[in-house]
Amino acid sequence: MKYGWYDVGGNVGVAMMVLAYLLLQMGKLRIDDLGYSLTNAIGAALVLLSLVYSFNLSAFMVESFWLIISLFGLFKFATKKKQSS
Repeated sequence: MKYGWYDVGGNVGVAMMVLAYLLLQMGKLRIDDLGYSLTNAIGAALVLLSLVYSFNLSAFMVESFWLIISLFGLFKFATKKKQSS
């Protein structure tokens, strides 16, 4: 099995998403923090990038939804900041 740069990117993405979830459960991040949604969005994008080179439909579907939901969280964060100022 060949281990390419895209595999490294995918593994970093998975680590980012797992770390964000761990920090959320430990109370170090809040669900409405910018860092939580941003980390999840970047992580999902990295996993999706790795799937371009080694496609798996189930993983693609999960990561696509993960990215969309994370982008929604980023949108909520941005609009909340504008409304409060």
